[in-house]
Amino acid sequence: MEERKRTPADAYSPLSLAFVGDGVYDLLVRDYLIRQANRPVGELNKMKVSLVKCESQARFASLLMQHLSENEQAVYKRGRNAAPKCTPKHGSVADYHSATGLEALFGYLYLNGEQERTRELFQIIIDNQGCP
Repeated sequence: MEERKRTPADAYSPLSLAFVGDGVYDLLVRDYLIRQANRPVGELNKMKVSLVKCESQARFASLLMQHLSENEQAVYKRGRNAAPKCTPKHGSVADYHSATGLEALFGYLYLNGEQERTRELFQIIIDNQGCP
């Protein structure tokens, strides 16, 4: 088996990748929602929360698994298996870990300049979830 080429994002811990990925994912959601309709900010925020909460992200991570490369799955699993210092206020620990894996994946892709792949995966989420 050929050794995988190291990327700039490989230097970061899974929780650092998730830290970046949280912002990337949040921005993708906000961009998507604002393009759907010009709504009051309170309504937009309510819709955003439904897409960024850990239960939703865990469901989306499960949905994406069949679309990920081996390397992307490995990044997701590194994030999922990381041990965050905090516990979730809402949702289960399992959902929180899965959401961290999804955020790590989005952070990894962003830091490697793979914005097109990031948007492609986000579009899969949108297309398969009946989002607003």
